[in-house]
Amino acid sequence: MSDRPTPVGALLRAAPPDRLPEVAAEHLRRHHGAGRVEVLLGDLTLTGLRPLLQPAGPAGDALAARCFGSQRPVVGDASGSRYAYLPLSVWGERLGVLSVHTTLPAGGGLTEQLTTVADELAVALRAAGTVTDRYRQATRLQRLTMAAELQWELLPGRSLGDERFLVAGQLEPAYAVFGDHFDWVLDGDRLTVTVLNGYGDGLEAAVLTTVAVNAMRNARRAGANIVEQAELASDALYARYGGAAHAATLLLEIDLVGGHVEAVDAGSPRAVIAREREFHPVSLEQQLPLGMFSDSRYETQRFLLEPGDRLLVVSDGVHAATPGGRAPYGESAMLTALRRTRLQPATEAVGTVMRGLRDYHAGTDPADDAVTVCLDWRR
Repeated sequence: MSDRPTPVGALLRAAPPDRLPEVAAEHLRRHHGAGRVEVLLGDLTLTGLRPLLQPAGPAGDALAARCFGSQRPVVGDASGSRYAYLPLSVWGERLGVLSVHTTLPAGGGLTEQLTTVADELAVALRAAGTVTDRYRQATRLQRLTMAAELQWELLPGRSLGDERFLVAGQLEPAYAVFGDHFDWVLDGDRLTVTVLNGYGDGLEAAVLTTVAVNAMRNARRAGANIVEQAELASDALYARYGGAAHAATLLLEIDLVGGHVEAVDAGSPRAVIAREREFHPVSLEQQLPLGMFSDSRYETQRFLLEPGDRLLVVSDGVHAATPGGRAPYGESAMLTALRRTRLQPATEAVGTVMRGLRDYHAGTDPADDAVTVCLDWRR
């Protein structure tokens, strides 16, 4: 019989879904000379990393934060041992960081071996998230409102990407969001992205957005194009609310080969293209928000992305925010925040824009919730 260790992927697949960190840590201790091991998950605002193995222990340090932000391993030596911080990510979605301190010497493919463990753990954590609450609980610093619970459960993820593109989104306020939302799906060379601003506030706004998103998904999964998706969602909302509530929505279908974008602009979300050092508003003719009238019909509009372009889409809680009667955030302050993101990946850029929005409110509570989606087209 072979005495080779069982691959970590097989161990994780055989483990109870709520014990994945312990199984990975034991594998690292047995086969990679690990001493201290920690699994850190990004919190809802992606501003901190929370420990799983020692929940009362320290949050992620500066090295862990650097690994999480750069999505690259951070390795080095300290106090006679070697440390490694490995990104936990899958399909472009950042989950957290695996921290390992080992007595094994550098070389011999150690970093590559630890990266394999981190990659397998990330896939397992992503899959287990639907059948255990352990990992969701670790990412929450406070209780969510019921509306926010609905919105977070409805999300497709926080980011998605491959060698062609990277898209990321952020909701604010994370623990009390109600009607704003984003969705995306990848199908071959086509990426579909939607950004919604549901009418109203509280639980009713979240329910409205839930109906709209699932109506668009239902149409999309039946093979419908974005016009048909918008029309089915509009009909579903009108049938439920009779025009008393609606969802301002921007639907985008992006050709990841040629950069051609088809758009249905049904309301208030705004789009800006960052090209080199310049920012270009995407000029689209607004059509009626979804659900405003019976039998609403929509048309597509088109624009083109160039290699290296960044496309930013924001709801009116971002571009129209006017705290204390100040000028709208989108008139100049948002562009200032965007300039700070020039060297950041999309996953970091959405946080920078939202931090700029929070700073713009200068300590006052925002009057509306907000969503930001950022797409980098790499081609």
